[in-house]
Amino acid sequence: MPPEQCAYALARYSRSPDSIRDSIAWVRSHDAKKFLESFYFQYGHASIADLGHVTLCFEGISELAAAEVEDEVLWDGQARSSRYQNFSRGGVVDPPEFDDPQRERYRSETQALIEGYTATHAAALEALRERLPRPDDLKPDAYERNLAARAFDVARYLLPFGVPTGVGQITSIRTLERQVRRLRSSGYAELRSLAAEIAAACEAPPDCTFEDGAAHSQSGSSSGRHFRSKSGSSAAHPVAPTLARHLEPDEHSIRSREDLQTWAAQNLPPRPPHSDDMVSLTRAGDVPADIAATLLYPVTNWPYAALYEFTRSASAKLRAEIVDAALRSRTSKDELLRGFRGGPYVFDLVIDIGAYRDLHRHRRCHQFRQTYTGDLGFSTPPLLSEIGLEADYSTRMSRALAASGELPAPGSHYVLPLGTRSRFLFKMDFAEAEYISRLRSGVKGHFSYREVAWRMKEKIEQLEPELGRLIQATPPWVEDPLRR
Repeated sequence: MPPEQCAYALARYSRSPDSIRDSIAWVRSHDAKKFLESFYFQYGHASIADLGHVTLCFEGISELAAAEVEDEVLWDGQARSSRYQNFSRGGVVDPPEFDDPQRERYRSETQALIEGYTATHAAALEALRERLPRPDDLKPDAYERNLAARAFDVARYLLPFGVPTGVGQITSIRTLERQVRRLRSSGYAELRSLAAEIAAACEAPPDCTFEDGAAHSQSGSSSGRHFRSKSGSSAAHPVAPTLARHLEPDEHSIRSREDLQTWAAQNLPPRPPHSDDMVSLTRAGDVPADIAATLLYPVTNWPYAALYEFTRSASAKLRAEIVDAALRSRTSKDELLRGFRGGPYVFDLVIDIGAYRDLHRHRRCHQFRQTYTGDLGFSTPPLLSEIGLEADYSTRMSRALAASGELPAPGSHYVLPLGTRSRFLFKMDFAEAEYISRLRSGVKGHFSYREVAWRMKEKIEQLEPELGRLIQATPPWVEDPLRR
């Protein structure tokens, strides 16, 4: 059944003594639109929209856009992997914000990065072949795949944020509504355009249905940036037409960010305290101070620990000013902002964007980021210095970061390589800290996030010795490069 009819059937099932078969039969002869309009959009029975799910795939969007698409807590999906695919063949996504001269500069800078990516992968692959002979029990094709993946782990640092990728997701109608409203409120024109495409996709039948084992495309082409897919024989039904009529921009999030930026500019010192630790951990016991600090984090370039100390030592009146600035534009239909959510352990990470893309998929925590810039420099894979490529790499990275600083934002963010360091906040409970440290420190992982995961374990051990001993993480110096 189409997602909205499925939600209707399950909602009716919870409110009726009929069997599910009878509820489905009843719904097939009634209008799901009227039900959803009344009970979901007017009466606010939001859980109903969790009962219908939509499958969407986004093709040809930038890596930057992919990160924003995935930025939902209740989200299931996968993006194309920079470890297992060559990203040098698709060119780059042009930021709509640029005029012709700016676009030309952008293409020139990203082309230099992609050329470096290709050369670095070839050099890293050859060096790994010399260092890691094939074991007798490993088949040649598996050996080459493993080495190629490890070489891509190194080369990906040079990929610009504007490189195209693909994302597939399965979300509930409620999550999709939140996602589209958020994307429509984005500062990036690509994301606002993508939100409009999602709404159009919801109003139309699925692009592809599967019947009798064969795929049938409704349009005959998947050349557009989005490709919708839904199992079943319901090609005549739009995907989610009722939802499509209610996908307005999230005005509260736009105005709240502006109000918080204004407050920060008027009340915080212009220069943040210096801190470039890869992993900082704070146990946020003062809840009002934590909320105020978290609200300010995305609109400043301050470390979280400094913001937390500022808000904790401030008066209750000043903390109330921060909260009031965040909520000034809130209406009765708006949920509390994400900044009001959290966990006892707050990890402030200064890491490369590629590592963030890997850690971003962990959903049992609350994540925040600061504006992408080149101010925190870039990370350098150790192998590059060992094989004599560090100088070329540093030149390309420095040139890209300089170009990003000279081009107008937010289009300038697209030229930033994945090796660019930025600041990200992860708030979680101990179970999630244990899970990330244990899983992401394993020998199969990328060396960048392995280092992050290990340092997370060390920080927990320092702060909570009784709990830290429970984390069975793998030190980054323990390696098995041929294992996947």
